[in-house]
Amino acid sequence: MSVRAARLLFALACAASLSSCSNDSTEVPPPQPDPDTVTYDGPWTPLREDGEWVDPGALAECSVSASSGAECGSEPTFDLSRCDSASLAGLERAGAIYRAELRYEVPNNTGGVDIAPGSGGFQFDAAGQPLRVVGQPASLSRVDTGTFIVSSQQQRGSTTVDRFTFAGCKATGPRTLTGCLSWCRNGQLRYRATFRAERMTWREGESESSGLQRISESRVDRGLPVDVYVTKGHAYVVSVPTQTQPGGLTVFDVSDARNPVQLASLDRPNDSYWNGVWAKDNALYIASGASGVLVYDITDPARPAFVRRANVPGITGTLNVHTVFVEGSRLYAMAPSTRETLIFDLANPLEPQLVMRYAYPNGTGYPHDAFAYGGRLYINHTENGFLAVDVTGTTPTLLGRYTYGYSYSHANAVGTFNGRTVAFEGGETLGAHLRVLDVTHPAGIAKVGEYKLRGLTSIHNMVLVGTRLYVAYYHEGVRVLDVADPTRPREVAYFNTFRESDPGRADGMYDGAIGMRVPGDGHIYVVDTSRGLLLFDEP
Repeated sequence: MSVRAARLLFALACAASLSSCSNDSTEVPPPQPDPDTVTYDGPWTPLREDGEWVDPGALAECSVSASSGAECGSEPTFDLSRCDSASLAGLERAGAIYRAELRYEVPNNTGGVDIAPGSGGFQFDAAGQPLRVVGQPASLSRVDTGTFIVSSQQQRGSTTVDRFTFAGCKATGPRTLTGCLSWCRNGQLRYRATFRAERMTWREGESESSGLQRISESRVDRGLPVDVYVTKGHAYVVSVPTQTQPGGLTVFDVSDARNPVQLASLDRPNDSYWNGVWAKDNALYIASGASGVLVYDITDPARPAFVRRANVPGITGTLNVHTVFVEGSRLYAMAPSTRETLIFDLANPLEPQLVMRYAYPNGTGYPHDAFAYGGRLYINHTENGFLAVDVTGTTPTLLGRYTYGYSYSHANAVGTFNGRTVAFEGGETLGAHLRVLDVTHPAGIAKVGEYKLRGLTSIHNMVLVGTRLYVAYYHEGVRVLDVADPTRPREVAYFNTFRESDPGRADGMYDGAIGMRVPGDGHIYVVDTSRGLLLFDEP
């Protein structure tokens, strides 16, 4: 999950369920670079790379006026004369959550417009009236027969007010519609867009599950649960704060997987944005948004005892570490605040010693997640794409990079298939999906496989076990893929964790199945942002 305050790659506005909107931004993204030119030497056929988003052309037959004389964002500022307004009466609204793809028209320096993607959402109450729009309470809205205007306002600092208004143009089915959006700032039109939106029910033709059996479900009372690690018969779930609750750590005894028992719940003073967790022996490592890497002693697994903050020379104050990963005797900590990956030696697991730091040169992004395999560290470096770094010596060395249009590389898992090193990579944006990359020779990385679902949702995390890839896919729930032939990922099981009626559901992108572990005990451990900790039998 992203913490970069200035992010708007595919995001219209804050997902209010994610810690006071710290995970989205509302700036239109700049044009993205073309992928690097590489030479591939592998046995598979490289696939064309179209990026996360391809311009579909105008998404609706409406427009937004900047000079109508009416209040910016109000109904008269939309030209809906070519719309099928009558069709909107059949749109499902009661309790519905919609996600929208936006096609922005962004004025450029030459007097023309550039096209850029974005995303947003809106939510209705049980009576079918607007409840939230781009994460904020609905206001100045009107939805009735033939009229669909949903709007909200957001205060930014002491002098700035943004207003977002969706105007429906045509219902293309009971759960889909198109229309126009205006983004006003202090009463002036800032950006305009057309959109298509879809209700976030389960995919057409799917039931709750296929091939996966849920055996238990445990609520997490701390903030927004985001990640889990399982060791010593216990599940350690970390959470980030919400507007009403602190984050922190929740400990469950899962020795009886069908009846987990909560044993502990904790945080630290002014420190509860805890987004990642891992363990080695008796040490538990927590990625803290304020303190870097926190080390807890879990000799008694039911009662984690704070030991220390991992020392990073030159940093005594705030250090934002977003994710952690352990492989062998190394701990890798991804730090957005310094835009570097911190590498610790774990000769004594309770006393991590910093031995190396890696920062991608001249990058605009930051390390979000990483996977260590075969002497290399594969780093998801957000806007800079996917990096392969040699970490066998004393100085990390960049070996290769794979990027794509509108990239926001987020998570990966790596293994060996048919004698080749293969990385499964996913972003975290509108339309983000699974890419299969042959990284055997990092100077010539190529995409050789792909798996995607609805373009309105985003992948999040993944776990590779043998030839099975387990994916936490936000609104799409849990997806289990057979990747024995990595060029043709094949879905063999799924469970739809996302339900609009769950307490705390909102209209943001980062909602649903978010964290996952498959520790080899016969179970799958999944964190859902609303439902908490869900356990499944492995298929």
